[in-house]
Amino acid sequence: MKKKLIAASLLCSIGTFAHAQSSVQLYGRVDGGFQFMNNLQDGNGGTASRWSAQGGDYGTSLFGLRGYEDLGRGLHAVFNLEAGFQLMNGFNNNGSGSLFDRRALVGLNSLTWGQLTLGRNLFISNGVWDFDPFQQQAFSSASLVRGRNWPQASNTVNYQSPNWYGFDVVGQYAFSNIAGQFNNGRGMGAQLTYTHDRFQLRALYDEIRDTNGRFTDVFATSREYFAGANVFLNRFTISLGYTHMAAPDAPAPDFATRADHYWAGVKYQATAVWAANAAVYHVNVPGGFGHATMFELGTTYNLSKRTFFYGTIAYVKNSANQSFSVAAIPSDSLDNPPAGKSQTGAYIGISHSF
Repeated sequence: MKKKLIAASLLCSIGTFAHAQSSVQLYGRVDGGFQFMNNLQDGNGGTASRWSAQGGDYGTSLFGLRGYEDLGRGLHAVFNLEAGFQLMNGFNNNGSGSLFDRRALVGLNSLTWGQLTLGRNLFISNGVWDFDPFQQQAFSSASLVRGRNWPQASNTVNYQSPNWYGFDVVGQYAFSNIAGQFNNGRGMGAQLTYTHDRFQLRALYDEIRDTNGRFTDVFATSREYFAGANVFLNRFTISLGYTHMAAPDAPAPDFATRADHYWAGVKYQATAVWAANAAVYHVNVPGGFGHATMFELGTTYNLSKRTFFYGTIAYVKNSANQSFSVAAIPSDSLDNPPAGKSQTGAYIGISHSF
């Protein structure tokens, strides 16, 4: 009888342990290399070239913690803390001094109903990443929209659905957290994706409002509409993207109220360790603000599953009154070429994930 009681007690203990089991994972990426850019403004009416040591050209250097606790019946408590940093000086990426500037989330995950989280997160417009031939590198689809599609957002509620017959849905809402000013600084968006063995499609809408609750900057506080497609053909992946941005509250005619961004590219997985990319990006800003086209080539070579070398070169050609850079930088930065001038940029580096 005693043996049966002991056995029953052990079984109950094992069941309790399994029901409450949890996991915490440390992960990250470290990325560094060298960069060249020409036609940078020198502040005195001339231009100059620059060679520099750079971190994060291929992808942001970061570290994070993520984990879950099994609550039973397919339900988990989840969290994610993630910080970005500049490898070359160790500083926080956004300069705000916040520790977890990319993600600081807690929530619940259900195998049946999906995942709901609260906290700071990458803004939903980062969803263009999967359809960018250069995966939002320093020179990429972010360049000709001045980084409009890679910000973070605080005070968010995020929902990620399970996969339903190839479809999945993402929704995000970012509160202003200001009494009596519901719209001021508010953000929101929704994303629908369909994934098949041979192709993937995505539609996305988002909006970012300024501190007065208005859409006043086409590349910062605006509405954004995105459609993208990936086609998988053995060793080739063909990527297509279109983004329309609207800032109806921008004071025309001095400031642009809309812009259209297109791209097409291909990735070729030549061998198990070597791949090459090529893409063309184009932005048009109606209302006499001009246009720009960027051409880009890149390659990666894997040393292991977690470490690889990379190299990328890009060239942007601006119309007479535009000054886009090959990099995703604000319009007032001296790293933009003078209006009507072209710019070439290149970088090489090494990236390691853990």
